[in-house]
Amino acid sequence: MSPQPSPSEVPLVSVIVPARNEEASLGVCLRSLVAQSGVSHEIIVVDDASTDGTRAIAAGIPGVRVIGADPLPPGCSGKCNAAQTGANAARGEWLLFTDADTFHEPGSLANAIAEAKQHRAALLSYSPRQEVRGFWEKAVMPVVFAELAAAYSPAEICDPASTAAAANGQFLLIRRDVYQAIGGHAAFGHTLLEDVVLARAVKQRGHRLRFRYSDSVRSRMYRSFAQMREGWTKNLALLFPETPALAGKRALEFVVIAGGLAAFVIGLTAGEKDLAVVSLGIAALVWLRFLRRIRRAHFGSTENLLAITGLPVFVYLLLRSRLSYQRRKQVAWKGRMYSVAQAAAPTAGEVGIPACSKAVQH
Repeated sequence: MSPQPSPSEVPLVSVIVPARNEEASLGVCLRSLVAQSGVSHEIIVVDDASTDGTRAIAAGIPGVRVIGADPLPPGCSGKCNAAQTGANAARGEWLLFTDADTFHEPGSLANAIAEAKQHRAALLSYSPRQEVRGFWEKAVMPVVFAELAAAYSPAEICDPASTAAAANGQFLLIRRDVYQAIGGHAAFGHTLLEDVVLARAVKQRGHRLRFRYSDSVRSRMYRSFAQMREGWTKNLALLFPETPALAGKRALEFVVIAGGLAAFVIGLTAGEKDLAVVSLGIAALVWLRFLRRIRRAHFGSTENLLAITGLPVFVYLLLRSRLSYQRRKQVAWKGRMYSVAQAAAPTAGEVGIPACSKAVQH
């Protein structure tokens, strides 16, 4: 970890927390942000039409400014609209967009600024340590994050010579002037993959990205299987455009492992030792390859072992996400329905008139 700079060396950071019905996690997040030292910062919670105790929790924590999200324009995602509302109200030279389900370790904000400056990054994003509780969270989340680590290589993203670009909206730190230059969240209001699209726009403008896994921030994304199913249904088809091919590969992987173990048991029972040994060997080789991939997702040994049972669920979620976009033409998130046109991420050159709140100005 980088040595923590003195407050005089660090510019003002505006921490923006878009929040919609986040009473279960918001208090912990905000208290961890208020406690940050070594950096001048303001904390802005943007209440996105919450119907629970979100606003009251935020208002009850000293040092936190609470504002309401601007009216949601047609074709704009709620999170983009709330994030842009917060940016419009912010005063900092740097903007940190972070989710209500995150916890920030002491000193992490100052260290993030120092890291961004050290690497001359206009945008720094962390993939937080994921907290998982309950069987399905422990089984499925490592599989998803292993695929993300493979598809969005931090080394390639950090390489200025590579076109690869990505970020994680749970912790996205960006220079204000660069944010303004790309049009802010307003320019990408119709996408549900705003973190990746923002990073792509920053890199296309010739700025450096810094993206990596970090223990200094942790997050519990989902608190039930239903939440996890809704969240990954929204995201997986966008994150992995070759959804059917990936689903087929992972389904085959599970069949080989499970089928090999079944054939091993049958071979032993039937006295076919050669069949049993060969079947076990094939299953073991494929499982070890699978485990090597899962370990890159930075989960514990228990989660790594349980991940094999999450593999078929991941296939189900991939296909469910694809079906939602292709046939149902819409996905649900946070009590709102989004059409395929709203969810799709724009490619280079497709960003036009802002769909969200007016972009942040000086």
